Amino acid sequence: MIFLTISLLLQAKNDPTTSRSMLAKRTDSSIKIDGELNEASWAIVGAASQFVQLEPRPGENASFDSEVKLLYDDKAIYVGAHLKDNQPDSIYIQFSERDDVGVVDWFGLVLDTYQDGQNAVGFYVTAAGVQIDSKISEGGFGSNNPINVGDESWDAVWESHVKIVDDGWIVEMMIPYSALRFANAEVQSWNLNFCRMIRRYREQSFWSPIDPAGSGFMVQSGVLENLENIKSPVRLSATPFIAGYAEVYKDPASDPEKSTGQSFNGGMDIKYGINEAFTLDMTLIPDFGEARSDQQVLNLSPFEVRFNENRQFFTEGTELFNRNGLFYSRRVGGSTTNYEEVENHLNLNEEIKENPTTAKLLNATKISGRTESGLGIGFFNAVEGATHATIRDIETGNTRRWKTSPLTNYNVLVFNQNLKNNSSATIINTNVLRDGAAYDANVLGAELSLNNKKNTYSFGTSGAFSSKIYPGSNYNGHTWAASFGKTAGNFNWRLGYSEESDTYDPNDLGFLYNNNSREVFGNLSLARYEDFG
Repeated sequence: MIFLTISLLLQAKNDPTTSRSMLAKRTDSSIKIDGELNEASWAIVGAASQFVQLEPRPGENASFDSEVKLLYDDKAIYVGAHLKDNQPDSIYIQFSERDDVGVVDWFGLVLDTYQDGQNAVGFYVTAAGVQIDSKISEGGFGSNNPINVGDESWDAVWESHVKIVDDGWIVEMMIPYSALRFANAEVQSWNLNFCRMIRRYREQSFWSPIDPAGSGFMVQSGVLENLENIKSPVRLSATPFIAGYAEVYKDPASDPEKSTGQSFNGGMDIKYGINEAFTLDMTLIPDFGEARSDQQVLNLSPFEVRFNENRQFFTEGTELFNRNGLFYSRRVGGSTTNYEEVENHLNLNEEIKENPTTAKLLNATKISGRTESGLGIGFFNAVEGATHATIRDIETGNTRRWKTSPLTNYNVLVFNQNLKNNSSATIINTNVLRDGAAYDANVLGAELSLNNKKNTYSFGTSGAFSSKIYPGSNYNGHTWAASFGKTAGNFNWRLGYSEESDTYDPNDLGFLYNNNSREVFGNLSLARYEDFG
């Protein structure tokens, strides 16, 4: 298969500007998060200002001035922003759920605490006071809009308050160190950028200007300098829970007409900060009854439907595990292996009394973080209990059990090393071990992304080797891909090739619609940054 795409982008002219820096100022006084900015500490610290548009006119000054100040102490960093607007009654305000931006004015900051240009966290507040936070990883850097990329299912604990004033609106934020991961050094510098949206003008501006012809917003960040003697606090939380369910089912056509059922479950979620960079997450005998149900899908295609992950444990901090597309968390605690096979094992006068649709997850653990040298390490392990269907003899009422899913262990191990020029290398292994005679599975993958010094050209390659291990035999397959292209400037292009063997199958812990393919692909894009027409 051969694909070729051509796109044309027309925008206003951009005037590239060098990135900016600001000096961190320590405060010894208490800061109240009330949207007032009336503490003495705010008066003695300099402000970041002169925001520059990214949209709709790249390179031009923002329509209104923004003054942003930053303080820090032993517990947190504090941000105070005075966002000026000569028509405060025209500021767009819309109440929404957390992490839902809506149609509003907003303000935010993006922090890259390791200065690797590939991993960051974003904190945003709308004019209605709604918080949005996200983890941003290398995969989202094709966009220059930080609020549109990243994992918004990541939720940190931080404070904010907004206030509409006569000449605009004010944002005050407190971001504790417990919400951040950073190196253990006496003096630190972090990459930083502030951004603002004036919704009625569809105007987005940045403190450190963003060149739309560049390769991403994080590599064009400013710098926050001279953070001294900050330490990550002890991060430990344990959340025990109990859950009970009751069901009454009535069908006049059945005998008996009414049936009831109930279940009871208890467990605990644990989160522990091992050190400044690594975090342990564990769930014991989890209950996901509060997770949002999947929408029903009428699938008439020959391919499996891929559902979104709605369980919080599997959505938080999974950017490392998602490398190379080999981990699909819905496999864990998902459908039983032989759910549909029960009917084929019924004897005469037998019926299925009970057949669970999902396997019981006993525990899951993940450890993730990144060292000072830029090595990201992720470890995930989960144990799924054996699941049985209950079969009943219609005549005698006797029951027997038939195993629909064996005791299963799921494991993911990933190493991701940041390299120069915002490049990276990744090795990931996924493994599934099943009790008894059931087959096991393993997938070993690697990924390499290389950029030149100016981040204008990039080369990427990835590959994986899958193996299904049956008693006495193995079933192996492979996939690989490579591409090269120009990623910055007015004219960009990319060419690549990929293939998957007919025996490649990562679906025991990953997701693949179909294999047995070869593709040659390419794309061209032309961006014009001048007004016309």
